[in-house]
Amino acid sequence: MKVEIWSDVVCPWCYIGKRRFESALERFDRPIEVEWKSFELNPDEPVHRGSTAEHLARKYGMTLDQVAAMHERMTALAAAEGLEYHLDETQGGNTFDAHRLLQLAKSRGIGGEMKERLLRAYFTECEPIGEREVLARLGEELGLADAGEVLASDAFAREVRGDEHEARLFGINGVPFFVIDRYFAVEGAQPAEVLLSALTRAVSPGTPQVA
Repeated sequence: MKVEIWSDVVCPWCYIGKRRFESALERFDRPIEVEWKSFELNPDEPVHRGSTAEHLARKYGMTLDQVAAMHERMTALAAAEGLEYHLDETQGGNTFDAHRLLQLAKSRGIGGEMKERLLRAYFTECEPIGEREVLARLGEELGLADAGEVLASDAFAREVRGDEHEARLFGINGVPFFVIDRYFAVEGAQPAEVLLSALTRAVSPGTPQVA
């Protein structure tokens, strides 16, 4: 069984969804191949966006107090999954290079480890995730000694665009989005029980479903 997961590294629901998926896997008794797919929530973002709170206020027409309340709720949801969020301090920006780094890691068999490292760097450590120097250092931490050289080129751009093209074909407009054996789809950071149910149904498929 193979599960493909489209997500972005600056998506708070994607990190929560990752933990819930991992919880589901702990209760699933079959081997699963997991592939992390690239998806940019804001492909037109600059390399460094500045204040996340101000960005969200502008994007959604919210006050800063409303953004703070939303962050508080999201931080509590993350904590329930064992995650530490510092949303008021995150340093967002364009994630295209982060996805290229993820594609490099996938080619070396450590895509899952790189995905986790990128998410933790952004949400917990508040690293400026759009900056190549930061990404190169994160890649080097996992043994990708050529991460800086790769990021200085256009390597793996085609792979990122390929994932995004597939997302459009699937009609994916938001993430996380889970596709099981190209048959079952689960939208959003669903509870672990929902994800486990989808995995179980996929073992004996009937009519394709979206959960």
